[in-house]
Amino acid sequence: TVLESSHLPLIKWLMAFHLICSSKKGFSAKQLQRELEIGSYRTAWFLLHRVRHAMTAGFEKLDGVVEADETYVGGKPRYKGQSPRGRGTKKAPVMALVQRDGDVRCFPVQMVDSVTLHNEIVAKVSSDATLITDELPSYKKVGKTFAGGHHTVCHREKEYVRKARGRDGMKITTNTVESFFARLKRGNYGVYHSMSKRHLHRYCEEFAFRWRHRKVSDSVRTECAIAAAEGKRLMYETSATR
Repeated sequence: TVLESSHLPLIKWLMAFHLICSSKKGFSAKQLQRELEIGSYRTAWFLLHRVRHAMTAGFEKLDGVVEADETYVGGKPRYKGQSPRGRGTKKAPVMALVQRDGDVRCFPVQMVDSVTLHNEIVAKVSSDATLITDELPSYKKVGKTFAGGHHTVCHREKEYVRKARGRDGMKITTNTVESFFARLKRGNYGVYHSMSKRHLHRYCEEFAFRWRHRKVSDSVRTECAIAAAEGKRLMYETSATR
């Protein structure tokens, strides 16, 4: 497990799992060091990354109605006049796939183009699913590969939700995936302040895990994270360089 060869007492590991799982917007390594009275910041930082590694999801594909969207992580502009938008800035692009009333996949991508989005969506979403995105042209090609169809909402025209034609009246909206991004960014602005590109994938897994278990109590969520640690190992050299 991620606890292997650790010199920290088991009680501190259990407390760390609980603090991270019960804090909806994240828990910084510096605060973890203070709360658990850990001697060095490096130990607390590595402990936090190992807990995040335990939260890593499996490889089952999402099904049903899946919302796809992308955002940019990197904080707000420091000086007036700088562009706050992600595209064209140094912010890191992050993609999320949210199955309604189900699981979520969140991960950084190299760039937001049709090839990258196509490869990621096809690898993580079942071909029987229904895909819902915004009007970004990069989604047009991949949308044709799903049996459930591809629906879009046009944010440029201030369209955020509508009902699909037919008796089912399915809501066409990306509000679910955008609410996930809202929590990710609140954690970025209010807790971590900076998410390095090197470790961004682990921050994404942390928020995805809490979203995945959002309907259970903090104690159950903690138990799920501890159980998920089985068979996983993260070395300091790996975590510090990747």
